[in-house]
Amino acid sequence: MHLWVDADACPNAIKDILYRAAERVKLPLVLVANQPLRVPRSPYIRALVVPGGFDEADAEIVRRVQAGDLVVTADIPLAGEVLAKGGHAINPRGERYDSGTIRERLRVRDMLEQLRDAGVHTGGHAPLSQADRQAFANQLDRFLQQYARP
Repeated sequence: MHLWVDADACPNAIKDILYRAAERVKLPLVLVANQPLRVPRSPYIRALVVPGGFDEADAEIVRRVQAGDLVVTADIPLAGEVLAKGGHAINPRGERYDSGTIRERLRVRDMLEQLRDAGVHTGGHAPLSQADRQAFANQLDRFLQQYARP
């Protein structure tokens, strides 16, 4: 199993949680981004830089992800592609995407995009709170307990 991170927009606090988890459970963690990242020196953690361009990091994650891998992303279409390949996905606020909810999330995302295209201000996400960080850490721990090989 690998842990993959859509790293360009992933908050640093979430990356820090992932670094500690990768070390603790000794799983490969790959942060995929369009720009160089600083990551801790570790045999389990690496950064993968892909060419800049629309959805290049997403495409690389989809290309490399395998069934059973976990992807951390706030990108709903990417999460849908990961699920279709048999992977797992959670967002940086600790919400686990699954086949039962991803279609609805995609519909809501598309509706909000249409509203924005029509000039309606739909707001954005609130800043990542301590409760969000804790929810992410808890969800990650539950996932690793269930799926990570000892």
